[in-house]
Amino acid sequence: MAKIMMGTYYHNIDSKGRLIVPSKLRDNLGSEFVVTKGQDTNLYIFSYEEWSGFAEKLNSLPNSKEYRAVKRYFMGNASSVEIDSQGRIVIPAKLREDAKIEKEVVIVGAGNKAEIWSAKLWDEAEQEPEYTQEAVNERIDKLGISL
Repeated sequence: MAKIMMGTYYHNIDSKGRLIVPSKLRDNLGSEFVVTKGQDTNLYIFSYEEWSGFAEKLNSLPNSKEYRAVKRYFMGNASSVEIDSQGRIVIPAKLREDAKIEKEVVIVGAGNKAEIWSAKLWDEAEQEPEYTQEAVNERIDKLGISL
């Protein structure tokens, strides 16, 4: 059964790029996992199991220029990270820079993965029209999801 990432957690990243991964997410991720660039100026965290499935999908894409760029975007920016004895990971400087992560961080469960956001960008994202209750309800109705 797939492990589901959920919840929203607020943390700080230290000057060495270390970030505490919430214990509820660590239980789903294991002691070693993958961090890569996300699609919304954020980072994605995948367990190795989920990463393998995602990598297979990327590898099955056509070998056209546009899809090679997609592969490079995720695979070229992926980094294997390990949890230390204090529950922290080190996020590479390039990934922190790309996601505009400075000190305050939000970790958000997103189903098969978690996302790491700059707190400032997360606050801005929550204000976007797509994130309103009405917009979410419309999408749920369109998809025919019954809650």
